[in-house]
Amino acid sequence: MNIEAVILAAGKGTRMGSKHPKVVHKILGMPIIIHVLMALPRRVERKWVVTGHGEEDVKAALASQTCRRVSFVRQPKQLGTGDALSAALPHTSAPHILVVPGDMPLLKKSSLEALVALHLSQRWDLTLLTVELDNPKGYGRIVRAGEKVTAIIEEHEATPSIKDLKEVNTGVYIFSRQLLIRALPELQPHTPNGEYYLTDLVSWAANRGISVGSSTLEDQEEGMGVNTMEQLAAATQVLRKRKNLTLMEAGVNLVDPCSTYIETGVKIGADSIVYPWVYIQGTTEMGEDCEIHCHSKLVDSKLGNRVEVLDSCVIEESVLEDEVRVGPMAHLRPGTHLKKRVKIGNFVEVKKSSLGEDSKASHLSYIGDATLGKGVNVGAGTITCNYDGFHKHQTHIGNGVFIGSDTQFIAPVRVESYALIGAGSTITKDVPGNALALSRSPQKVVPGKGMAYRREKHKGGES
Repeated sequence: MNIEAVILAAGKGTRMGSKHPKVVHKILGMPIIIHVLMALPRRVERKWVVTGHGEEDVKAALASQTCRRVSFVRQPKQLGTGDALSAALPHTSAPHILVVPGDMPLLKKSSLEALVALHLSQRWDLTLLTVELDNPKGYGRIVRAGEKVTAIIEEHEATPSIKDLKEVNTGVYIFSRQLLIRALPELQPHTPNGEYYLTDLVSWAANRGISVGSSTLEDQEEGMGVNTMEQLAAATQVLRKRKNLTLMEAGVNLVDPCSTYIETGVKIGADSIVYPWVYIQGTTEMGEDCEIHCHSKLVDSKLGNRVEVLDSCVIEESVLEDEVRVGPMAHLRPGTHLKKRVKIGNFVEVKKSSLGEDSKASHLSYIGDATLGKGVNVGAGTITCNYDGFHKHQTHIGNGVFIGSDTQFIAPVRVESYALIGAGSTITKDVPGNALALSRSPQKVVPGKGMAYRREKHKGGES
């Protein structure tokens, strides 16, 4: 192992105005710090996250993600970036240490890999990542003597001529371990806050004739840190644009990318169409030739090929196999599994249920904690009454069952294959296969007591 990474995530981020550490705020469904970890070069095998303020929040954010070989180091007092790296260094063993702020979600893996490759090929002891900004206000300026970097001057210490410089520090560095062992103990605290700055290591090295190199970002956006809610929103737009562009390059038709919100972990097959005002979240995957229509939301779900989701549907933690059609205005709750060619229509809610191939529930129904076989027809207004106030119970419907409108199944109940359930029935007992089940009160007809009779009574003042 020749490179380890230290992610600086101990700061409070007071300008966010939030009680949570800034690195745990999410962009496209992932905490900022996860985006940073995803950008680390492939050759980095060990990652150290320096925590302080909101330590438990940071650990929880990382625990919810797949983060290979991430370890934590606590910075007891938040005394600056130099102090943070001093806390981490004794835990590392690699000859080179890559340091990255935990609030830079726009960094690309290719940029960090270029930085590392340059550092190793040139055998520098310190290499920093810089960027040229049109408006460098607020950033530390890079000072050079010819091509050599000699110092980083923070804005509050800069002279007017220094402030005119456009090249700034990103806060990303790679150090040789030997330099850190020598230099970190010699850092001096800055007044009035007593903090130790990594930026001071540049002038420390240059003054001793130690090689200092740099790599400059081509894309200004990559150098942006997230310190405010406004910057969080700006970073979100950048990553959203990148995600949408990646999908379109892979053959996905985003009808209006500006109104489509697709999170980082989403996968979509070629020739699928996503219409405006669609929100696709989490680990959702969909196959080829799907259509997702306006105002629909998909969360952590898996869709096969040629699936059509009509307008204003919500689909959560569900599986939809090939050629399923859902909506408009349907709600698939967690645990739903729709097999091939199932049709779910408007105002149908399905929860923790499986519907077999070619089954359909076209409108105004609730199917919960149920298993339906192949070719089942669910009439309008059907309800599986799965909850008795204390426990959930199962409804089992066999193949080819026809369910008339306005039917209630009082679970637990089982209906065997090819049974017919008459409209308006309340089914409380198991129904054998190929049987007709009815449960209706006898219809009563009273001649002469219709609306004409009621109008006359009303005119006469009778109720």
